[in-house]
This record gives sequence, structure tokens and C-alpha cells, in this order.
Amino acid sequence: MMLRSVLFYAGFVSITVVWGTLSLLVGGFLAFETRFDFIVRRWTALVLWWLRIACGIRVRVEGTIPSTPCVVLVKHSSTWETLFMQQLFRPQSTLVKRELLNIPFFGWSFRLLRPIAIDRTNPRASLKSLIQQGRERLAAGVWVVLFPEGTRSASGQEKPFQIGGAALAKAANCPVMVVAHTASNHWPAHKILKQPGEIQVTLSPLIETADLSSKEINQLAQNWLRAEQQKLTASLGFRRLG
Repeated sequence: MMLRSVLFYAGFVSITVVWGTLSLLVGGFLAFETRFDFIVRRWTALVLWWLRIACGIRVRVEGTIPSTPCVVLVKHSSTWETLFMQQLFRPQSTLVKRELLNIPFFGWSFRLLRPIAIDRTNPRASLKSLIQQGRERLAAGVWVVLFPEGTRSASGQEKPFQIGGAALAKAANCPVMVVAHTASNHWPAHKILKQPGEIQVTLSPLIETADLSSKEINQLAQNWLRAEQQKLTASLGFRRLG
């Protein structure tokens, strides 16, 4: 598996450099939805296809994607979900650290996709920017995807949700969807080695926000994610024992 993991990264880098260069050359001439499809959806589809071929990692999704874009809060435990969410919710705008846009090829291409880039050293200005830009994206029919824990944590670990996603949903009067998954069991953070198998993804029912405060929205979202992650972990343990 180590050899296969190294082989995956060789392909990952090659795909990113080639597709990033191509995207920089033509992306600016495309309408936003076409640009998103060309730059991100096709790139992530190639990377995930190569991950399946090289490392034997598949995915199963349970839940329904609503027809109208909303705020999506995703468990952050791996690099995998940052790729796969681009397949599920499109077009989308993602909340990112501003410095990520300076990464060669990846960051340069990502600038073309209208991400909501924030300066984490200034929390108040970041929240204001998130709400202002997020409302604009949602009004234009673009999903807004956030990782409310801020940094990656393993599937069985919990970190408190930051308030930004809930505050945006309240300000925009739109529902929230939460996404749980088991990606860290197959693509653990900060490790090269990948583990073959099936990543399970569960989409929550929509959390309607009209009659809730931002804190209440955040708590409901975090409660659902905690319970669902525990169910997924228990299911994996049962399968291993079986």
C-alpha cells in the first residue's frame, strides 16, 4: 500500500500541474459555471478516479442533495473531502485561508472560482467578509461550503464549530446541510499511506434557520454531526468484527 500511495501522489501532482496550467490558460475566458465545471469538477474527478485505481478507495453517499443551493457544513478530517465536495455541490464557493491562493497551480487556478478568501488573523473582519460574500454567492445560485471545525480532526475526534457558517445561513435566511464521512480511515491527515476500502458519506436533512439564532443553528448542526459520526464509526467497527 505504501508503493501504491506513492504512485497515487505522483499521479496527483502530475494531474494538478497539467490541469492547473491548462485552467490558467483558458479559465478566464469561460463563464463561471462552465469555468467551475472545467477547472474543478473535471480536475477532482480525475484525481478521485486515480485514487480509486491506485489505492482502491471508493465512496458511497446516502442522503438527498436539495435542488436549491444552501450553506453546507462538512466534517474536516482529510484532504479527500475537499476534493469530493466539489463533485457533490456545484457550482460552489468555498471558504479558504487567503494564503492557499498563493500555492502554485492549485491556488492560481482556484482564484478563478470566486472562493471566499479570509484572513484568519482578523476574525471580526473575516466573519463580516464571509457573510457579505456568502450572501452574494447564494443569491447567484452558488453553494457555499465550509469546514466549521476550522482544522482537520480524525473521524472520532470533535472540535467545536466556528460560528461563521451558521451566521451566514441566518443572514441569508437559507437552510443548512451537514455532511459526515469516514475519509480519515482511508486518507488520514498528514500521512502518505492510504487504506483501501469504501468511504461512507451521509448528508443530513436540511436544517431550516428562519426561527433559530446562529448559536442554535450551530448547535443543531454540531449535534447531528456528532451523532452521525458515532453511527458511522460503530458501523465500521461492526464490519471489522464481522
